[in-house]
Amino acid sequence: AQQGRIREKAYGKQKIYFADQEQLPAASDAELRGLDAQIATLSSQVQVLQQNCRQMEAELKELSSSMTTSEMAKEIKELKKDCESYTEKLERMKSATNHVTPEEKEKVCSEQKLYCREWRRRKRMATELLDAILEGYPKSKKQFFEEVGIETDEEHNVVLPA
Repeated sequence: AQQGRIREKAYGKQKIYFADQEQLPAASDAELRGLDAQIATLSSQVQVLQQNCRQMEAELKELSSSMTTSEMAKEIKELKKDCESYTEKLERMKSATNHVTPEEKEKVCSEQKLYCREWRRRKRMATELLDAILEGYPKSKKQFFEEVGIETDEEHNVVLPA
């Protein structure tokens, strides 16, 4: 700094040193235009290289996330084993002698619908009857249910099938 090669600026307690640009030769307009053109070409090259880099990183990510050949062979073996067990299970089911006929299945389904409908109807009737009784009852609904000994579906976590 004392020889004049670099300059010093003080900002509070800090000092900053930088090259003295007055000693550097001044560039002509032609040189500046040439440097600007060079900067532009280099910037475009950087963009192209960055784009190539992003594409290669995406390809690397894709390849690293896919299975290797040995992993794929292992997966194929496991899937074939599963397939064999399911085929065996299917054969056992087909060879079983206690099949349910479509008529029996339809009969069971219709009976279930009938019983669910009856359940809903009776539950609605009981609820209406209990609500009518509770209108003139001095205690709470819970206390009434305990005295009479009524157990609700909700107490036993029972839900009507849809």
